[in-house]
Amino acid sequence: MEGLVDSLMEEMNCNVAFTIPIFGGIDVLESVAVTWIVMAVIMIVSLILVQGLKFRKIRGKQAALESGISFLYDFFEDLLGKDGRAYIPYLITVIIYIGFSNMVGLFGFKPPTKDMNVTVTLAVMSIILVEIAGVRKKGVKKWLKSFAEPVPIVTPINILELFIRPLSLCMRLFGNILGAVVVMALIKYLLPVLVPLPFSFYFDIFDGIIQAYVFVFLTSLYIKEAIE
Repeated sequence: MEGLVDSLMEEMNCNVAFTIPIFGGIDVLESVAVTWIVMAVIMIVSLILVQGLKFRKIRGKQAALESGISFLYDFFEDLLGKDGRAYIPYLITVIIYIGFSNMVGLFGFKPPTKDMNVTVTLAVMSIILVEIAGVRKKGVKKWLKSFAEPVPIVTPINILELFIRPLSLCMRLFGNILGAVVVMALIKYLLPVLVPLPFSFYFDIFDGIIQAYVFVFLTSLYIKEAIE
C-alpha cells in the first residue's frame, strides 16, 4: 500500500526537471520542460508541413493540410460567426497545444496540463481574449454597460462571472487530466504490464482530445457571447 501511495504522489507532484545555473539557479518545472518539448515538436511539424506549398495542382500533404485547416476554420466559424474569424487562429493554436500536451503520456512524459499553473495560464489567457473581443465589438462604454444587463441588480453577479469563467475552464481541464493520470497510475500498479495499454490509449488520446475540445468549445461560446 505504501508503494501505491508513493506512486500516486509521484504522479501528482510537479517535480523540477532541471535547474538553469544563472541568478543563483532557476528551477524549471517538469510541466514547463514538457511544454517546451511540445512547442518544439509542433513548430518542427509545422515547418515540415508548409514546405513546398503550391497555388495550383496541389496533392498529398498539402491537400490533407488544407483540408484539416479548412475543417477547423469551418468548425469555429459555425460557433463564432463571421465576426469571430479573427479569433480562430488562437483557438486552433490552443486546441493543438492542449491536444498534444494531453497525449504526451503515450511517450512516457507527464502531461503539462496536470499542473494547475498551466491550466490557470490557459484559462486566464482565454478569458482576457474574451473580454478584449467584447471591448473591440462594443467599445469600452457599452462593454462596461453590459455588466448591468439585463437589469442593474445583476451587476455583481456579472462581475463575479469574470472570475468564475477562468476558474471553471482551469479546474475542468486540470481535474480531468489529473484524474486520468491518477487512474493510469493505479492501473499500472495493480495490473500486469500489457493490460494498461488500452486504458492508456483511451486516457491519453480519446480523453485528451475531448478535454482539448471542451476547453476551446467553451472559449468559443464565451467569445460569441462577448461579440453578439
